[in-house]
Amino acid sequence: MHDLPEILFANPVWHALHTRHAHFAVSHGDACRYPANVVPFAAIKAPTAESMQQLRSLLKADESVWLIGEAYTAIPELVRHETLECLQMILPADVAVPDGKENIGKLADENANEMVALTTVAFPGFFRQETCRMGDYYGVRSPSGELIAMGGERLKLQEYSEISGVCTHPAFRGQGLAASVIWEVVRGQRRDGAVSWLHVGCANHRAIRLYRHMGFAEVRKVTLHRIAPQD
Repeated sequence: MHDLPEILFANPVWHALHTRHAHFAVSHGDACRYPANVVPFAAIKAPTAESMQQLRSLLKADESVWLIGEAYTAIPELVRHETLECLQMILPADVAVPDGKENIGKLADENANEMVALTTVAFPGFFRQETCRMGDYYGVRSPSGELIAMGGERLKLQEYSEISGVCTHPAFRGQGLAASVIWEVVRGQRRDGAVSWLHVGCANHRAIRLYRHMGFAEVRKVTLHRIAPQD
């Protein structure tokens, strides 16, 4: 069974922006971030006052970003608004992947508005207009053509690809659509030789039950901090 190496996954945004997602990186010294229209994540190399000052220089006055880490050095110029406890989970290589469903289709940049609208129902603010550029996304449509379920890839580092953006419209839950989409993402990742992993909020018991049922294993808890410039 694979694990998620502490050296990478204690600070996954930093390592993603310095490897497979380096083309997204907006950097200053020991701080970096994704563009605001991609995803609201930032990282620092180490929790120092200097790196936090460098991060402050990358933020606009009216925006916030999420840092992953157990602790960081507080500076007067930045304020922490909230924290989010998450589990990191991995799909072991020996978990068998079922055959695909015919009703799942590939999503592209032209579907960005639909994806943002659907994810806003489940987790507003995390999925942006260009989040879909981070990896491959798939969706399920209703008979009338409405996007009702989706999922895809977010952070990518070395041979590890994160599954994210998984959601189903409330009117269509209970049909196994989320699991079908996740398996479609996993199939693509395994074809690429990547290990599938994900973040899930510790309070999202419904999702955690689904992931466990599919064979995902918990690796560790991490803390996300939402920070913003001081008014």
